[in-house]
Amino acid sequence: MHCPFAAPCHFCETTITMTDPNPHHPIPIELDPNPPKHDWHKPQLTKGRRPDWLRAKAPMGETFLRVNHLIREERLNTVCEEAGCPNLGECWGRGTATFLLLGDICTRSCGFCKIKVGRPEKVDILEPIRVARTVQQMNLRHAVLTSVNRDELPDGGAFIFAATIRKIREFHPGCTIEVLIPDFQGDEDALWTVMREKPEILNHNVETVPRLYRRVRPQAKYRRSLDVLRKAKEMDPRVLTKSGLMVGLGERWEEVIQVMHDLREADVDIVTIGQYLQPSRYHLPIERYWHPDEFNELRRIGEEEIGFRWVESGPLVRSSYHADGQARLIPRDDLPAPVVA
Repeated sequence: MHCPFAAPCHFCETTITMTDPNPHHPIPIELDPNPPKHDWHKPQLTKGRRPDWLRAKAPMGETFLRVNHLIREERLNTVCEEAGCPNLGECWGRGTATFLLLGDICTRSCGFCKIKVGRPEKVDILEPIRVARTVQQMNLRHAVLTSVNRDELPDGGAFIFAATIRKIREFHPGCTIEVLIPDFQGDEDALWTVMREKPEILNHNVETVPRLYRRVRPQAKYRRSLDVLRKAKEMDPRVLTKSGLMVGLGERWEEVIQVMHDLREADVDIVTIGQYLQPSRYHLPIERYWHPDEFNELRRIGEEEIGFRWVESGPLVRSSYHADGQARLIPRDDLPAPVVA
């Protein structure tokens, strides 16, 4: 049969073998069950033109300039810039940003990520104060905190997450807080360091399907990531747990659905699904551009059939996209009231 998405699916032949009952997902004739590790020294360019639906809003406007000035003034890092997020213009234009803690150098070498890899600098113990001050000056209703992986630290940097949460609540009471954490190498004490500060949302991304972990996340483990999410909910049943994954790296439709089921079984409330975009020729190439209709179908399945409270699914969706609305799914009466803008 002929592929209904032949134009955006640059990696496959027009004639395909349909082994998946879902007609939205054309599967290549052969998929390696054990894909090789990514070779960082071999440039790999994604072939073909990006579809029109992947055009993002250009950074501009008074609010964007104000956010940019505050971040520069406080010498802060944002994942929006470091990871090359396509929504930077839209989010900064709305006065929102995701703060990147613990520097801008990561100890892991994931094949999809633009953040620099190497030996990190010394931990800046004053960073929580600067982040909190910026959150206050921006008058944020919702703050998102994430970090690079710091596997060389005893607790993976969990203490900086905790200190930043405390300082934000001191400087700007009522601001809801989301933390997008690393796996802390499975250290439950490190996870508890963050959870006892009661963030409204605990986010940890599985990123991709288990079959592709060796190539996409060589230093991570799929089951360990699920355990982080499950244990977070056990530590604080009132926290909203959240996870995200990318598509376009060679996964099958049924593999994505299985990951969604795995996340729901781990009691995850919110899922984000977006298109992988290659940051440079030294990162993993895009295997396929998923069509907006496929993202819409994933949202429907996730909310109506699997039972997530919220599924944010779209070509340009990233972990923190529309996070301010997600934080108010279940207001907490054990924390200060949300800020009224």
